[in-house]
Amino acid sequence: MIALIDYDAGNMRSVEKALRFLGADYEITNDAEKLQKAEKLILPGVGAFGDAMDALNRFHLTDEIKSMVKAGKPILGICLGMQLFFEESEESPGVKGLSLLPGKIVRFSPEYGLKIPQIGWNSLDFPKESKLFKGIDPGSYVYFVHSYYLKASDERIVAATCEYGNHVHAAVEWDNIYACQFHPEKSSDVGLAILKNYLEL
Repeated sequence: MIALIDYDAGNMRSVEKALRFLGADYEITNDAEKLQKAEKLILPGVGAFGDAMDALNRFHLTDEIKSMVKAGKPILGICLGMQLFFEESEESPGVKGLSLLPGKIVRFSPEYGLKIPQIGWNSLDFPKESKLFKGIDPGSYVYFVHSYYLKASDERIVAATCEYGNHVHAAVEWDNIYACQFHPEKSSDVGLAILKNYLEL
């Protein structure tokens, strides 16, 4: 069973729809016992970094997620869910993230004259082989909606990048931790293939 973690952070229904389409056995929950019994976890999310961390703490999920990841349970972060995996964000100074991986979330620079937030399709490059992007061609397009992006402290964790003025670390993969800044559930066949790769780990 896949546990889709519910902490009132949006885009839950679109992820659920994609999982249903793929025939996944999933449950939307924030119950610790159900999370522990799940084979894999998915942390979706849209919104503000600080509000999301407040919600995780309010639902007593912060330590639970850290514990399960440390025990080796696979987890996939999507959009804001990915950002929460890291240490901090310029969006919410002073708020500590889950710190599952080293890096910080920074705001796009306005110097390139591009619209912020980035809303729309962008192509991916793959700096390393990864399980998440198995069978996905370099240059494949996926759908983004974000004003902040990851600058990973360790480039070895970066599984996909894109360019939007700034060089964006668009996805990460390290041990049992997987994450996408883009929305695979809104990225047509490519996104469904990425989700399918995660489900089949």
